[in-house]
Amino acid sequence: MRRYLMIGGILIVGYLVIQYFKPKPTNWAPTYLSEDKIPFGTYILRQRINDILPNTTIKTVQSAVYNNLKEKPNGQSNYFIIASNLKVDKLDYLEMVKYMQSGNNIFIAAFQIQGVLLDKLKLQITSDFNFQNKRKYPINFVNPSLKRELDYYFDKGISGQYFSKVDSTRAIVLGKKQDEFANFIQYKFGKGSLFILPNPQLLTNYSLLREDGLDYAAKALSYLPKAETLIWDEHFTRPNTKDSSVLRVLFKYDELRWAYYIALFSLVAFIVFEIKRRQRIIPVVERLKNTSVEFVEVVGRVYYQQRNNRDIAEKKVNYLLEYIRTKYRLKTSDLDQEFKASLINISSVSADIIDELFEEITYLKAGQMVKDQQLIRLNKLIEQFYKQDQ
Repeated sequence: MRRYLMIGGILIVGYLVIQYFKPKPTNWAPTYLSEDKIPFGTYILRQRINDILPNTTIKTVQSAVYNNLKEKPNGQSNYFIIASNLKVDKLDYLEMVKYMQSGNNIFIAAFQIQGVLLDKLKLQITSDFNFQNKRKYPINFVNPSLKRELDYYFDKGISGQYFSKVDSTRAIVLGKKQDEFANFIQYKFGKGSLFILPNPQLLTNYSLLREDGLDYAAKALSYLPKAETLIWDEHFTRPNTKDSSVLRVLFKYDELRWAYYIALFSLVAFIVFEIKRRQRIIPVVERLKNTSVEFVEVVGRVYYQQRNNRDIAEKKVNYLLEYIRTKYRLKTSDLDQEFKASLINISSVSADIIDELFEEITYLKAGQMVKDQQLIRLNKLIEQFYKQDQ
């Protein structure tokens, strides 16, 4: 028994050493968190924000917009939001207007904006990502003092969003894409202003590590006037609930989590073997019958008789989304354009397969009836996804 324990201990130590030195794949998830050094985190921006806004105190908040602005610090301040999805309700909007009318400013960099904000401002955000050739879109500023002679170019489609609908009577266009579409605008409210940038990834680590990206971000944020405080809102990027479990550190990292599982398994195996009597009659064990084929046939006949194509399609889609979450650590709650772009960038599956697959998933989620041919097509697309992702 001691020999087995020693061998098990050596295997566990070897596994941990291999996992520790194993190169980690790049995490392309757009977190926009100030402590994340991954491509789409905002670690560099948070560390260098005082170079753009000197003598400004940074205050981090995680509550709703309404609560943050109700408890705003004394003196002039700027409010900064960077997130994938931003939802502003009526109370938030009214408090934002009061905040700006008193001489403060709000800077929003968000991929999707929901709620009343777009309706109130008569805005519409559009994206023309080209997943086939991942085209680079030229962008630039309108102000002659900020406009660069050579346009800014960014890859991975991080500058592809723009405003397809703008209220020209109120909005001030600060930047354009392809010298035609507005992609950075300003609204004035009393003594303050609201700035909206629909491409938040222009302010992330991936962009700021380039000279062009650093220059663009500095000029965009330079529109914020000097203020005593910059309120950095993390409400839309950081979960409100905090894990208080004593094992949260172990489950946060893959290596420690698997080490915990292996230790538990080893302890259980040791107890099971030790509680057995040293001498016992060996019972006669009959050969196990292989009932797998019969079980599969029964399940197949049940599904065939019920003809519940929708149930089968939903199960296959759920397994696919679980596979994507496990392998690429992407959130699958919102299957939007940003999710598709991230999946295309990090997987080896062609853009055509992903586009066709998500068209079928969207049709399925719309609640339409699933015919036999549609189920067969969905199954073929999922199998092609798995095959190309090997």
